[in-house]
Amino acid sequence: MRFDYPADVRFSCSKCGLCCGDTNKKVRHVLLLKSDAERIAAEAKREIVTFASEISEKTPYVYEMHKDPSGKCVFLQENGCTIYEARPLICRFYPFELSGDKKGFFTFRVTDECPGVCPGATGVGKKLAASYFRALLELARAELNDGDC
Repeated sequence: MRFDYPADVRFSCSKCGLCCGDTNKKVRHVLLLKSDAERIAAEAKREIVTFASEISEKTPYVYEMHKDPSGKCVFLQENGCTIYEARPLICRFYPFELSGDKKGFFTFRVTDECPGVCPGATGVGKKLAASYFRALLELARAELNDGDC
């Protein structure tokens, strides 16, 4: 697996809940794979239609998570995820995004909105190494049936 990742980045989740809802600058779209939706339905003991809507043209994603009236994920309570162990792949990646090209090269990008991200060799949080990003890439490949990230 060939990939590039942000060098000298540290991350420690501050449990602020910013990533779980709309902000003044960004409207969140928590997209779900079919496997995400099925895993969440089993964990929450709810039908998929109660927490997500079907979408098209966002392959490989097939659902979008519902939000409460304030624009937060329906599973966010007191800045904590009530389905943390079953959370969607997109949430497992945050504050990073993954893109790939047709040659099989993958690139991780980090958001600048997350207060838990600290760029640089020093600072708060755990310094993330290549092994962290390799594990995320392997998770994505497994969730997508060893296929097209």
